[in-house]
Amino acid sequence: MDCKFGKHCCLYPGSFDPVTLGHMDVIRRAASVFDTVVVGVLHNPDKQGCFSVERRVDMLRRACADIPHVEIISYPGLLAQLTKETGIRVVVRGVRSAADLDSETTMAHINGRLDPGLETVFLPAAPGLTDVSASMVRQLAQFGADLSDYVPSQVLPDILAAFTQS
Repeated sequence: MDCKFGKHCCLYPGSFDPVTLGHMDVIRRAASVFDTVVVGVLHNPDKQGCFSVERRVDMLRRACADIPHVEIISYPGLLAQLTKETGIRVVVRGVRSAADLDSETTMAHINGRLDPGLETVFLPAAPGLTDVSASMVRQLAQFGADLSDYVPSQVLPDILAAFTQS
């Protein structure tokens, strides 16, 4: 099955709750390698999100508006189900640390068993972004810290509004 998004496409999955500059770096770098980057907002029923899936998709669309050939989708099931349905054969994952690499390698093996032939490509975090995570952004936002070095400017107002209303 060919990828329904184009010949050389990849999937960058995550919760993106909220999207960070680290996520954006991975998206931009993947877009320089693949014809199409499908950013998949996967819904994890075990996690209570700060933002709804629809809101995360909207924020990603705005943050990625200037990057050609990026598609934003949401999916409620397993990543391997999504790759089978779409024909995507490559998953891209960003890693910030050895611990990230360990857990992502485990997930890559599981996904490869669920969807044989599925490959995972790891992109190390860019210098200066190894400490950026969505959970860290949420924690800083709770205390009113300046988030401009951590999130795309297009979504900064959304994040600030969500935490000033709390």
